[in-house]
Amino acid sequence: MNELASLRNIGKELEKKLKFAGIETAEELKRVGSQEAFVRIKSYYPNVCLVHLMALEGAVSDMEYNHLPDDVQKSLKEFSDGFK
Repeated sequence: MNELASLRNIGKELEKKLKFAGIETAEELKRVGSQEAFVRIKSYYPNVCLVHLMALEGAVSDMEYNHLPDDVQKSLKEFSDGFK
């Protein structure tokens, strides 16, 4: 499983953004984590938002982003709000 699009929540557009930000493989995304990946993407695509961050966390955690635990969602929201 090396392709980013093989991960949950990663479609063609998010895969394109990840690759543009220097994250080429599923293993690399898992290694850097959702928050670092979000920061990298946001530096090139300032309009990415909480939904992107949640999708990344879901990909790393192997679950649908809308099924992330409430405490994880809250933590991600606080992280994302720091960029506003």
